[in-house]
Amino acid sequence: MQSVVTVGLDGSPESLAAARWAADEADRRRLTLRLLHAWPLLTPEPAHASSTVDQNYWAKRLVHTARAEAQARHPGLTVVGSLVANDAQEALLEAAKESEMTVLGSHGLGTVESYFMGEVSLPVVARAERPVVLVRAEGDAHARPAPAGPVVVALKLKGSCDGLLDFAFHSAAARNVPLVAAHGRSVPFHARVPWGVDHEVSEGLTRDAQQELSRVLRPWREKYPQVEVVDRVRLVNPAKAGVQASEGAGLLVVGRRANRHGRTPHIGPVAHAAIHHGRCPVAVVPHD
Repeated sequence: MQSVVTVGLDGSPESLAAARWAADEADRRRLTLRLLHAWPLLTPEPAHASSTVDQNYWAKRLVHTARAEAQARHPGLTVVGSLVANDAQEALLEAAKESEMTVLGSHGLGTVESYFMGEVSLPVVARAERPVVLVRAEGDAHARPAPAGPVVVALKLKGSCDGLLDFAFHSAAARNVPLVAAHGRSVPFHARVPWGVDHEVSEGLTRDAQQELSRVLRPWREKYPQVEVVDRVRLVNPAKAGVQASEGAGLLVVGRRANRHGRTPHIGPVAHAAIHHGRCPVAVVPHD
């Protein structure tokens, strides 16, 4: 794996916002920024071609403009352009194998709509072997980015979540912001009463969840002593807890189970809710 942040470009406002976010992240982590534009109809470069007949002119201009902007914002940042004559989804998945993370534009609410030559973002999120970050257009009325806000990680506490926590703590440390560890736990039906939830049951559920969350976070607090950690347990479903906790956040980190044994790629309810309803950039991290 190379020390690269790859961003997919198609010229849309979403992809341009993703490029700006990716440039900031690459600079913050001291990584190389790769600007990837994939299009199956890119033509091979002829040995001698006039600029007036260059069929790849607009693709080159897109990458060149994004590169110039990134280098103007971050003069010391290494930026490389990459034009790939391939299906965008396949090109991004291949690039993701060699990248610390892949950054894509997202429409957020509703479906994750067309990207490059069709719906690309969601399949890449579901199949990529490394983290994928989705960024909304800066003019999106539903987007409320808070770059200096905390990093929020949504935890289900089922099975190992080391990959998820490693990414979240590293992100918080790189930004020098607090990490909010949000866990939601649904209330069982038998604990419900006409006026809400049985008080003793809710206290017990909250206490047990808090203890479990503290146990999971303990080794990561020790590994990243410079990161301020805030535990947040709510008696709601995990998807809702993650989205609610991300209000005012700079980044929401969610996990999905890595694809194993030929299973159909899927992202799970927590990641699905974050992608469609989160107001800040959302990082989806595959883990065991």
